Amino acid sequence: MNRSVYRWSSLILRKMAEEINKSEIRSSPSIIAKSRSLWPSVLRWIPTSTDHIIASEKRLLSLVKTPYVQELVNIGSGPPGSKVRWFRSSSNEPRFINTVTFDSKEGSPTLVMVHGYAASQGFFFKNFDYLANRFKVIAIDQLGWGGSSRPDFTCKSTEETEAWFIDSLEEWRKAKNLSNFILLGHSFGGYVAAKYALKHPEHVQHLILVGTAGLSSESDTTYEWVTRFRATWRGAILSHLWESNFTPQKIIRGLGPWGPDLVRKYTAARFTNRYSPEGVFTEEESRLLSDYVYHTSAAKASGELCLKYIFAFGAFNRALLNSASEWKVPTTFIYGAEDWMNYQGAQEAREQMKVPCEIIRVPQAGHFVFLENRDGFHSAVLYACRRFLSPNPDKEPFPEGLVSA
Repeated sequence: MNRSVYRWSSLILRKMAEEINKSEIRSSPSIIAKSRSLWPSVLRWIPTSTDHIIASEKRLLSLVKTPYVQELVNIGSGPPGSKVRWFRSSSNEPRFINTVTFDSKEGSPTLVMVHGYAASQGFFFKNFDYLANRFKVIAIDQLGWGGSSRPDFTCKSTEETEAWFIDSLEEWRKAKNLSNFILLGHSFGGYVAAKYALKHPEHVQHLILVGTAGLSSESDTTYEWVTRFRATWRGAILSHLWESNFTPQKIIRGLGPWGPDLVRKYTAARFTNRYSPEGVFTEEESRLLSDYVYHTSAAKASGELCLKYIFAFGAFNRALLNSASEWKVPTTFIYGAEDWMNYQGAQEAREQMKVPCEIIRVPQAGHFVFLENRDGFHSAVLYACRRFLSPNPDKEPFPEGLVSA
C-alpha cells in the first residue's frame, strides 16, 4: 500500500461520511435488505445484484474477440473430510465458482488465471485474446468475489482463511477435471496460487506469480515508511480501520447511489498511463470496466473480509518468503518495474528455493503490469512457459526490453 492509497482512502472516507449522514434517516438497511429484490435497481440504495455482475462481465468481455464459455462450476457445500468448511454453512447449499474458458487450439497448454484482491477475472480482459492464441485460457472469480458465490465469511484465523481459498480452488479443479496446468496469480491471487501449489504441487506444471503478495522484505523502504506512518494520528486511524476489517468495498456500499460515480473517478485516476499518450484504456473500455468494478465491489461482502487475516497493516506478509525452501513447482516471478510490491522479496525467496526460479521485470509498468504494459507482460509469460510452447526451450532468447533480476 503506497502513499497515494492512503490519500485516496482519506478522501473517500470523508465523502462517505458526508453522504451517509445525509441519507441514514431515509434508508434503513434492514428494510432495504428485505425489499431490494423487489425494487428496480434505480431505486435501491446499492444498485447492484448477482444478475448485474454477470451482465456487466458479459458487456466487458464483449470487447474480447476470442469465443468463450461462461459457467458457474458447482464446488459443493464444502471439501469432503475437511476440518474447516470454508463457508461454515448449516445447510448443504452448493456454492459456485464463476469461470470463463476461451477457445484454443487443440493440444495447447492450460493456463489458469487467478485475480487479485478487490478484482475479478474480468481485469484480464485485455490479455485474453493474446494468450488464447497460445494457451487454453481459463480464468476464475475466487470464492467470495466477482460472479462466484458469496458465502458469509466466518473465518477467524489465517489458517481458516487460507483454507477458504485453497480448498475451494481444489474443489473447482476436481469439478473441472483438470491436472497439469500452468497457474498464474496476480497480487493476492499470486499468494493463493503459491499456497495452492505448496499443498497440491502434483497438479501444477509451472507457477507464474505477478506482483505477488506474501514476499514482503523488511529492508523495503515502503515497509519503513508504513511503520513511521502508523505512528501518526492518521496512520493510527487507518490501522484501526484495517484491524476492524474495514474494506474499500464498504466505502462503495456506504455511498449507495453515489458509488458508481466514485468508482468511475477512481478507475480513471488509477489507470491513467503516464508511459503512453494513448492511455491504458479507450473511453469505451474505461466505461465498461468501471461498471464491472462497481458491481463486483458493491455486492455482498464475502472474500474481501480476508484482509486482516492474511496481511498486516500496509499489505505486508512474509508467509511465502518463509516457506520458499518447501516449494516444489518451478516458478517465474513477474513485476512491473515500478510495482510497489518489491521484487527484492522474490530475490530473497529464490536464494532458498530448490526448484528453478526466475524473476522478470517489465519496464514502464506498475502493479497492474498486465494492463499497463501488455506487450511486455505477454512476452514475459511466453518466456516463462517456453518449455511448454517451444520445441527448443533452451534456445529461446530472453525477450528484448525486459530485465532479468
